[in-house]
Amino acid sequence: MERNKEIYRVTMVGGAVNVLLLLFKFVAGIMGHSAAMVADAVHSLSDFVTDIIVLVFIRISGKPEDKSHDYGHGKYETLAMTLIGIALLAVAVGILYHGVMKIAAWLNGEEIAAPGLLALWAALLSVVLKEGVYHYSMVKARQLQSQAVEANAWHHRSDALSSIGTAVGIGGAIFLGQRWTVLDPVASVIVGLFIVKVSIDLLRRGIGDLMEQSLPDDVEAEILRIAASVPGIAQPHDLRTRRIGNHYAIELHILMPGNVSLTEAHDKASDVENLIKKHYGENTHVVVHVEPLPS
Repeated sequence: MERNKEIYRVTMVGGAVNVLLLLFKFVAGIMGHSAAMVADAVHSLSDFVTDIIVLVFIRISGKPEDKSHDYGHGKYETLAMTLIGIALLAVAVGILYHGVMKIAAWLNGEEIAAPGLLALWAALLSVVLKEGVYHYSMVKARQLQSQAVEANAWHHRSDALSSIGTAVGIGGAIFLGQRWTVLDPVASVIVGLFIVKVSIDLLRRGIGDLMEQSLPDDVEAEILRIAASVPGIAQPHDLRTRRIGNHYAIELHILMPGNVSLTEAHDKASDVENLIKKHYGENTHVVVHVEPLPS
């Protein structure tokens, strides 16, 4: 419960910054005649929407195990990360389309109005605030072991980096003269491409976990080393792993001499289970199957 409260707190901080920025960016983009800043404002709006997604799904994922969910509700947190990736991808497509249309119009002779200084200041403010929120959220994501908070942190970072591109494009369009005003929509396209990459990375991870993808090879190798370190245990094998929200589910087989008592076999299996939970957290789901050593 305390973990969920901390996640709410982190998300609310990011949400407050997003509301401030999206309002300022929309005003600056419209008044400053900047396509790049309007695109950046839409990006900030998507940040705010994903904050809401995190708040809703973290509340659900924090529910305890019940009759219908023997493994708890942790997958809802992974679903939140996946939805954030989808939201980012949708935003990126819109930004790319708008930017490309602006560039095409410029190539056909249409003049693009130079953006105002207000748009440039909005971009610089966004870089500072969003980078700060990214570092704050990432620290908390690692402390809380939260996929959704980590995904949201990367969303903040993508906004900060896109604002850097926006600032460069707007600054170039302002200070280099009318012939360079195309830099504004060019910056918006660069922003869109960057967001595409971030969204695809999030979707790959989220869909992988939802499809019961195994844990990384280095994690699985570490699990086998932990199990093999228990005295009296031989050849840990048939390892199966997956992620459930912010914790792991692990199943493996171990070999023991066939003449040991049932009590001793049970105790050794419990030792393996406890050692794995000590390493990966008490919420780790561990199943250990004992087999007799070949005669």
